[in-house]
Parts: sequence; C-alpha cells; structure tokens
Amino acid sequence: MINALGKVFQPGENIVTQGEVGDCMYVIQQGEAEVLKDVDGKQIRVDTMRGGDIFGEIAIVEHTTRSSTVRAITEVHAMTIDRKTFLRRVQEDPSLALNVLKVMAHRVRGLDQELAVLKQSIAASGLETG
Repeated sequence: MINALGKVFQPGENIVTQGEVGDCMYVIQQGEAEVLKDVDGKQIRVDTMRGGDIFGEIAIVEHTTRSSTVRAITEVHAMTIDRKTFLRRVQEDPSLALNVLKVMAHRVRGLDQELAVLKQSIAASGLETG
C-alpha cells in the first residue's frame, strides 16, 4: 500500500527480495524489519532494522541485484528514494551523501569484524584449509 510518505508493508511482506534488481533505497520511518540472506536454500536472519535505518543504498550507487531480502516483522512505513531523487537531494545538501557513506562504512566495518571472528573460530577448530 502507498501512503503520502511512502509505502506501508504488512508483517511477513517482503520489502525487497534477494536477487531482484534494485532501483531505489528505503528509509524505515516506523516499524521493524528483518534482513535475510538466502544461503544454500535457507534464509538466515543477519540483521534487524527499525525506524531511521536505511537499506538498499547500493542500488543508488550501482544498478545491481539486491544482496538480501528485507521482510517486515511489524507494519513498516518506509519512504523510497530513487537514484534521480537522491542525486538531486545530494546537490541540494551534500551531507546526505556523507550520511549514506557513513551507513555503508559502518556495515563494512561490522562485516569485517564478523569475518575476523569467523576466521579465528575456524582456525581454533583446526578446520582451516590454508
């Protein structure tokens, strides 16, 4: 459903689906959503997002497929921002681009930390293959 501020997604409804081509990013205004990764046919929850969180920002930077599914846990009100709108807003307020870069950098840093922990765990278990 579309309202004046964006779209409303019902609990259990996919907001974006892993593998589909992305053409916009989302800002969660209200509600809670889960981020799911399809790994070997199983969906694994990798994150939870709430009001104020953004996702799909990579679609603004490069026209590529979605890397995860985002599904509403509760009713989610989300604003969509397409590339053209984003670029126009960045020209008006360059700090917007910096804020999106901060979100992306935070996610990369978190993934880097998770990778280090996983590598340490594998090495400690003796399963490392070299």
